[in-house]
Amino acid sequence: MINLWPSSRDCRAGADRGEWRRQNGRRPDLRILLINPNTTAEVTALMARLLAPQLPPGVMLKPVTGRFGARYIASRSAAAIAGHAALDAFAEHGGDCDAVYLACFGDPGLLALKELAAVPVIGMAEASCLDAATRPGRFAIVTGGERWGPMLQEFVGTLGLGDRLAGIETVAPTGAEIARDPDGAVTLLAQACRDVAARTGATTVILGGAGLAGLAARIRPRVGGEVICSVEAGLATVLAALKTRPHKPFQGDLAFPAGIASIGLGESLAARLAEPAQTPRS
Repeated sequence: MINLWPSSRDCRAGADRGEWRRQNGRRPDLRILLINPNTTAEVTALMARLLAPQLPPGVMLKPVTGRFGARYIASRSAAAIAGHAALDAFAEHGGDCDAVYLACFGDPGLLALKELAAVPVIGMAEASCLDAATRPGRFAIVTGGERWGPMLQEFVGTLGLGDRLAGIETVAPTGAEIARDPDGAVTLLAQACRDVAARTGATTVILGGAGLAGLAARIRPRVGGEVICSVEAGLATVLAALKTRPHKPFQGDLAFPAGIASIGLGESLAARLAEPAQTPRS
């Protein structure tokens, strides 16, 4: 049985699950909100299909696609809009979830989500880079869409891993185009992995992007080195966070922000932003 939790406006808060547990005598399923801030539902479904068999018993996936924005993020402007879409999706669907997986390489809105959420929030690019940095040598990134090169260079720098990044190789097709024709992209992506490893000396290559989900296993034998699937790396980090339950800061950076009025936002996001900072939230 595939553990997918359907999207719903009817989210129950964590406190309600605690009451359910007291009444029924067993632990309810843990729910991961997977946010795809692209507006291509097919990419969300692709990730859900790949990740469902990797979920342990008692863990369910709740996949959500961005309500507005670009079909696929391939520019700074699209990424900025996607950050808003990610916050909107969290406010609408995150009330009953135990962790949030921002499933978009580049992690638009990541720190803002960490600020608003009481539960762990993991970004796909964040998790992939931190995973790669634990391995010997330096790592490289291969992804679709030429504009991602400088954007990812800057992002890796914000993680404090700039010295571990050997290089970035982009291919012309976007992630959405690769997702539509994965068979046609395997040879191109494998060559890009070989090229960046040869040029930079990288010992690990991250295959980055939601639209590239599942391709690392096919590319790895053609490369001869370690190739990380960013989608799978993100899930592994989310599952680890569900076990360790990192502490939510109540002061300083990433603590809940003070409540503030807003204009023109979705109803759920406006309500979330208006909540007083001291109010416990999921």
